[in-house]
Amino acid sequence: MTGFICFDKGENITSFFAVKKLSRLLGEKKAGHTGTLDPMATGVMTVALGGATRFIELMPSHEKAYRAVIKFGFSTDTLDITGNVIEESDKKVNREDFLSVLEFFRGDIMQVPPMYSAIKKDGVRLYDLARKGIEVEREERKVTIKKLELVSCDENENEFTIDVLCSGGTYIRSLCSDIGEKLGVPCTMKSLRRTMANNIDISKCLTLEEIEKLCNEGREKEIITSVDEALSVYEKVKVSEKQAVRFSNGGELDAGRVRFSFEENFYRVYSPEDKFLGIGEYVKDGNVLKVKRVYNEI
Repeated sequence: MTGFICFDKGENITSFFAVKKLSRLLGEKKAGHTGTLDPMATGVMTVALGGATRFIELMPSHEKAYRAVIKFGFSTDTLDITGNVIEESDKKVNREDFLSVLEFFRGDIMQVPPMYSAIKKDGVRLYDLARKGIEVEREERKVTIKKLELVSCDENENEFTIDVLCSGGTYIRSLCSDIGEKLGVPCTMKSLRRTMANNIDISKCLTLEEIEKLCNEGREKEIITSVDEALSVYEKVKVSEKQAVRFSNGGELDAGRVRFSFEENFYRVYSPEDKFLGIGEYVKDGNVLKVKRVYNEI
């Protein structure tokens, strides 16, 4: 079975477990995902099955959206609710003060990745070092916060819910921690839900229970999003029969002979019969459409 699953990951399961579970349910040994979610986090997770795994790197990943709850009054070593408390305070945060600091975190900002992250330092994952009590210096990275809005707050509980639209590679835990530091009150991320990734909205995603139900009813096809649909961010190009054969065999095409005005880097390539052939990469220098990925069911 080849295609993508738009999965709504539940709480307290790892991304690895989710992929293994889905691959068993759909009877496809070859599986992967486009980006991990922490066990505590829920929401959009795109899982590739079969031949779709070859297209993972081509899935749009420039923007992601999240809803997070920030809990003020204490901070943890992991920057989220699962960690050990390292600082406490009885100071309360009010809505006006919270809103006043959000402007500092919109647009391009510099962010230090948390120690509990999968980033490697000298070949070792940071979270492996953190679990041994080792903290190392991390380089700041530029990320973009395209949207940062207060959704709701409970001043009595010292909890604030935010919506974030950001560039790939942004750590929401770090953003929450930095907001608390700006306010001078320790905080941690209480919950996190990814509401959009890979150009897929949470409304299009299925939970594990929904997927199990569809499998039991023999409706597996309703679970799968085709590769070309998942990659619909790329414009569609039709080629001639001879060009389709050449492309499917890995041969580049003379863009001048394709009836299309090329401007972008990547395109979905189709035969005259509207069969999806794969992804082509337009190279202006030489005016050719090279094969980036040929589509096969297996």
